[in-house]
Amino acid sequence: MSDTSAPTGPATTWFAPPGLGEPELSWPKPERLEQGCPLRETWSAVAAPTGAAKQLSSGLWRCEPGRWRIEFGETQQEVFTVLSGRCRVHDAHGGFREVGPGESLHIPAGFRGSFEVLETVTKSWVILD
Repeated sequence: MSDTSAPTGPATTWFAPPGLGEPELSWPKPERLEQGCPLRETWSAVAAPTGAAKQLSSGLWRCEPGRWRIEFGETQQEVFTVLSGRCRVHDAHGGFREVGPGESLHIPAGFRGSFEVLETVTKSWVILD
């Protein structure tokens, strides 16, 4: 991850399990078990207000290198995980976050900046709008 400066407005959140500290441990409720008693480890990365959002969408996306401006609405936010390639999300103040395979990024509601694809990128994404 690269960060050239601390953003002063709505900021992207970079996360990957190793950087999130200790996971929350849990097991399925006994009455719900069908086989075994598997340990579940949860690293919570983003807990953001949904505001007046009315739609959730998700999918896969692939893009060749380039850079363009992005402007998220007051309820629009995205979480994506890079499957292959590298990209950067630049904030309006000159800072950026760079992510590659296995790394995720949260772009909050109201974010203004630009999206840059450094190497053809494939990502899985979820957008709340």
